Order: sequence, then structure tokens, then C-alpha cells
Amino acid sequence: MASTKNSISAQEYFTKEHQQLRMALRDVIKKEVLPNINEWEESGAFPVSLYPLFGELGFLGIGYPEEVGGTGGDIFDTVVANEELMRSGSGGFAAGIGSLNIALPPIIKKGTDEQKERFVKPVLQGKRIAALGITEPGGGSDVANIQTTAVKDGDSYIVNGAKTFITSGARADQLTCAVRTGDPGAHGISFLLIEKDTPGYSVGKSLKKTGWWASDTAEIFFDNCRVPAPNLIGEENMGFYTIMENFQMERLQLCIMANMTAEMALEEAQKYTKERKAFGKPLKGFQVTRHKLVDMATLVEVSREYTYRVAAKMNAGIDQVKEISMAKNFACSVSDRVTYDAVQLFGGYGYMREYLVERLYRDNRILSIGGGTTEIMKEIISKLM
Repeated sequence: MASTKNSISAQEYFTKEHQQLRMALRDVIKKEVLPNINEWEESGAFPVSLYPLFGELGFLGIGYPEEVGGTGGDIFDTVVANEELMRSGSGGFAAGIGSLNIALPPIIKKGTDEQKERFVKPVLQGKRIAALGITEPGGGSDVANIQTTAVKDGDSYIVNGAKTFITSGARADQLTCAVRTGDPGAHGISFLLIEKDTPGYSVGKSLKKTGWWASDTAEIFFDNCRVPAPNLIGEENMGFYTIMENFQMERLQLCIMANMTAEMALEEAQKYTKERKAFGKPLKGFQVTRHKLVDMATLVEVSREYTYRVAAKMNAGIDQVKEISMAKNFACSVSDRVTYDAVQLFGGYGYMREYLVERLYRDNRILSIGGGTTEIMKEIISKLM
């Protein structure tokens, strides 16, 4: 029988180096982010000065090869980074500072050396901000039906169309953009790198959201944008497969966000029920409260462990398309339940903006939508069962 010591998840998945990274990130979040996060949430943005700070410290390069300016590391380095960014208590901050993690992988995997030099290294240094442009106003989850067109014209592509719900869209210097270069359907999609100063590229007003207030989210419009042909990422009309590949890591990141949202909500509920008194004793003195906390803790523990297990298999190069889809759905359902119950335990105070559980409850709602909805995940799972 395995010893209790050997069954502890931190010892199975995280090395001493991972824990050192965790402590370094936690210290920076504590000093640079937590004192200001409430103000940034209310103002709807965090300072762009954090990008060069995080770049200089090497945090933006976590998990990326050293040859493209990264600091190296495996999937569990990125797990650590995502968990500690979520310790800011703001999903918007974590999504905004981390938008490069969905924008850069297609360039790193499919791009040319020149593209990596121009569009990857400066982002990892915090000198440029990168965003991913896939979702369109009329498309939603139907990524095979992208309508933004890119028509070859000499040594350029002429781009027309629009993207929406783009994280970091208002402040991005560059967009890793899915466009239609071929026939209708999945086989006619390509990726282009489009810079914000391209004539015809315009950003609509920042979108006001239920949660993730600290991240800017915008619509982007293309009106006869002339994009150099060398900005094509990979092969023409092969972009759909890159989108599908990219989704797997994005879904892992969303699993981590959901698990951390639930974990922080549980922690806040545990603290509050110890301190808050009703009918002459702490809330935790009531069996109904203790049992609710037990149910919440069980769900958090199971979801976190399953996510780590799937991440370990991904780290080993084992295909986990079905499993990461399951993990995302389960993590999001757990976060739905735990944030709901945490607010309920806080009562009226859980509805007040000054309490973290209120923000966690709002921020949680996007997690089962972004990166592929719950319904899309179920379709993927059903096809692979």
C-alpha cells in the first residue's frame, strides 16, 4: 500500500523547483498586485507597466523554450504560474496578463524563425502585448465557420471582418488571428499575425462584462487591412488544426482557473464561518454548515487531483483530448457549486462587492463558456467515448 506521504499531490506532481517558482510568484503577487487589485477591478484595467515587470522577472516566459526567449519548464511550471496568478483574486487580471499563453503557441509551433524573433521574444520580454483573435460576432463556438476573410493580393493578404470577446483586445500590439483564406468549412482557415498599427485595423469600445473586470475585452474590426504575406503562420488553410491543438492548453488553463476559484471560495467560507456568529455560536458550530463545507472541500479536492492527473499525462505526451474536456466540465461544475455555496454561507455579505466571494462568483461564470462551452465539451467527449 502506498504511504500517505507518497499520495500527496504536491509530491507527485511538483518538484522543489516548481515550489521555488511558486514562492517567487506568490511574493510578487502579494507585493505588486494584491494591494491594488480592488482598484484595478473597479477601474476596469491593470497597468500595462506590469507586462515589462513580469517579463523582466521571467514570469511571462514560463513554459516557453529558451531559444525563443522563454525561461523553459514543463506543464507543471505553467500550472504553478496559473495558480499563483489566480491568487490575485481576480480572474480578469490572470486572463489579461496571461493572454500571451493563447496567442503565442501557434507562432512557436508553426511560425518561422523571423516570426518568433519579431512576435514572440518581445512579448515574453513584456515589450509587446499579444492577443488571440478567433471568436466572431456571429460565430461563437462554431470556429469552423469563420467569416473574416483574407484574400491574397500580391505579397499581401487583404483582411476584412471582425472579431469579438478578445481578451487584451484593446491594448494588444499584435493579434494571432484566424481568417478564411480558402473554401467554407474547417479546411479553409489560416492564421495571420496582424499588428494594431495596420491601416484598416480598429478597436471598438471595451466591452463591459459580468466578471473579469480587470481584463480589457474588445471587438476588433478589419477594413481592407493589408497584411504582409510573410505574416502567415504555418501553411495556408491548415489553421483549423492549429486552433484545435491550441484549445487543449487553453482548456487546461481554464481547469486551473476553475479549481482555484473554487478553492479560494472554500477558503473564504471556512474563515467566515469560524468568525461569523448566529444564534449565539459560530456558523461552523452548526452541523449543516460543517457538512456543506465538507461537500465543497471534497469537490475541490477531487477536481484538482483529476486536473493534475490529466496534466501529467499531457506532460508525458499522451493524447488527452477527451480527458481535458471532461476535466474542464467537471472543474467548472465544481466551481459553479462551490462559489454558489460560499456566497450562500456569507448571506447578505456575500452579495457585497467588498467581499472576495462576490467577485469569485461573478468571475466564475465565464469559465464554462470560454475555451469551448460545456455543450461543446460534451460533443467532443461523446465522439471519443
